[in-house]
Amino acid sequence: MRLPRIPKRFFPLIVVFALLVVFMPRTAKFAYDYRKGSPWAYETLIAQFDFPILKTEDQIEKEREKSGSDVVPYYRKSEETTNTVLKNVEALDFGRQTSVRPYVVSRLRDIYEVGVISDSKLKVDRGSFSLSEEVLFIQSGKRVQKYPRTEVYRVSDAQGKLMSLLSASHPGLNADSLLRSAGVYEVIVPNLTFDKTMTELSHTGAARSISPTIGYVNADQKIVSKGEIVTAEIAQILDSYKEEYNKSYGYDGPRILIWLGNILIAAALVVLLYFVIQSTNKAIFEDRNRYIYLLTVFLIAALSTLVVVRVNAGAVYVIPYTVTALFLLAFFRRSVVLPVYIVSLLPLLVFSNNGVELFVMFLTAGTVSIFTFGFFDRGWRQFLNAFLVYVILALVFCGFRLIDSGGSKVLDPLLQLFLGSMLTVAFYPLIYLFEKIFNLVSTTRLEELCDTNNPLLQELSAKAPGTFQHSLQVMNLCDAAARSIDANVPLIRAGALYHDIGKMKNPLCFVENTSGAAGSEQYHEGLTPKQSAHDIISHVSDGVEIAEQHKLPAVIRDFILTHHGTTMTGYFYNRYLNEGGDPSDVSEFFYDGKKPSTKEQIILMLCDTLEAASRTLKENTPEAFDKFVEDIVSSKMKQGQFDEADITVRELGTVKRVLKEYLRQIYHERIEYPKLKKKVNKQN
Repeated sequence: MRLPRIPKRFFPLIVVFALLVVFMPRTAKFAYDYRKGSPWAYETLIAQFDFPILKTEDQIEKEREKSGSDVVPYYRKSEETTNTVLKNVEALDFGRQTSVRPYVVSRLRDIYEVGVISDSKLKVDRGSFSLSEEVLFIQSGKRVQKYPRTEVYRVSDAQGKLMSLLSASHPGLNADSLLRSAGVYEVIVPNLTFDKTMTELSHTGAARSISPTIGYVNADQKIVSKGEIVTAEIAQILDSYKEEYNKSYGYDGPRILIWLGNILIAAALVVLLYFVIQSTNKAIFEDRNRYIYLLTVFLIAALSTLVVVRVNAGAVYVIPYTVTALFLLAFFRRSVVLPVYIVSLLPLLVFSNNGVELFVMFLTAGTVSIFTFGFFDRGWRQFLNAFLVYVILALVFCGFRLIDSGGSKVLDPLLQLFLGSMLTVAFYPLIYLFEKIFNLVSTTRLEELCDTNNPLLQELSAKAPGTFQHSLQVMNLCDAAARSIDANVPLIRAGALYHDIGKMKNPLCFVENTSGAAGSEQYHEGLTPKQSAHDIISHVSDGVEIAEQHKLPAVIRDFILTHHGTTMTGYFYNRYLNEGGDPSDVSEFFYDGKKPSTKEQIILMLCDTLEAASRTLKENTPEAFDKFVEDIVSSKMKQGQFDEADITVRELGTVKRVLKEYLRQIYHERIEYPKLKKKVNKQN
């Protein structure tokens, strides 16, 4: 029994599936979604393990600011200074009150034992912090202790304390006058010296040593009950539980189940991507280069998420997801780009922390970018588009932050989002590399081809000026029709300009390059209908040959092959039959091209025929134009030229309406100027 063949389109999808599975995280994701101010929607949550309660970024920042703005000063105690002061006091002359000298020296020793600092306010050169007025460090020998500021003396405090003690022990003695006249006050100097270097080092160490936790939750302790409102305190505990769970306790079951889960999720993404392509433009499956390119861009976005989540989840803000949408936009219609872009963001939603927030942010920014890039796709204007992307990302991000945390801690993520937005401009030139690798044609390349100053079009204008003008008119018709149904306008404009490029080889064979019908008849005079039909039909194969010589993209060569499809050269076909030709021998009167397969090719076929045939119209009434367009479309349909195209009945109706209106505007009735009946003499 033979197994059914697997269509080739599925092999690239299998590769995508395998890569997704390989790069997906190997840990379980926290199974609960919650938000402050909302009730807990699950069963009562009991802690499965011990975990610390982590401080919020705001709490840590406030502690760091407090630590950084109020620094404990560092002093060194000098025993040498103490001994010098006491010796100097013993040498002072107390006059008739010599008996108080031992008492003064003893009390000063007690004061210096505590410590004396300067009266002047200390200053530091580094940082924006100030010194604490409440506590200080004192190093005595190798020992450092922290003291309340009130337990040490300033110089003035030491003087006042000594006077007070002397007055209390010797009633009736004018202690202040004695100490001043003896010169005791002048001898008292600080024995605690401020150490600026150690103060700054201790400040740095204190800022770094801030504890990241504020408590502990034990295993089997209740965290939140079902229906309970998630307050800020509960949310902080839940965040801590989630952090510990993801870091250490994410999964303790069989590893095979993790792999199985990843396989199912990867399969879901690939199946979704397949049906997105199938429903938006299934012709992509037949164009291998475009198909592989689309899958590559999808993988760039998806694998960027998976790798960053595994390595450094916080860096996800820097990933320029919007550039992947622009990568797609360069080669696909918006109807394809948007759903594929959405699918490429799904790993962000599934595997990233704050997945909903990130998904909404990048989906909104990418969607807007898809519709605005057409206005900001050149030069410095790309920076405007990148800045617009950043503004959208920032607004959505701030909206989530206002809901979840009151708008706190937004500066770092906003800077990362700005960097990621600017990276869009840096990465966009990769389009030209992809264009070469996958042999595709970008919008920029198509616009370059439409420049009528390029050498090939200039050659067409010189050798076949009538054909060149015909191509310009067809291009304008195609442009109007393509815009009405959201077709690829740059593509169809380029196709219209080059569809008749083969007429350069034999321009006089075609009526538009001669002096009217008589000139064309002169060329075909003496030729049989078959010979004339052969020369006419040859412009298709000649056009393909010229296109290959000038390395025109394959998508442009397709327009050359399909603009006549498999129709007949009606004029010479009818002449052949009228001259008695064999009706069974008419194959040489039919174009050996391809039937149109895209809506752009259908539009070009119609516009080419309409522009050429419209010159034979004898009436310029709306009814005549309506009948003219309907007859042309009906004729093409009867010949089966639309059988392989992806255009809908609705789109075809829109195209017909636009073409009728366009022809009315071109060939409207002119006002007949009145003739002058009598010569008017000029008066001076």
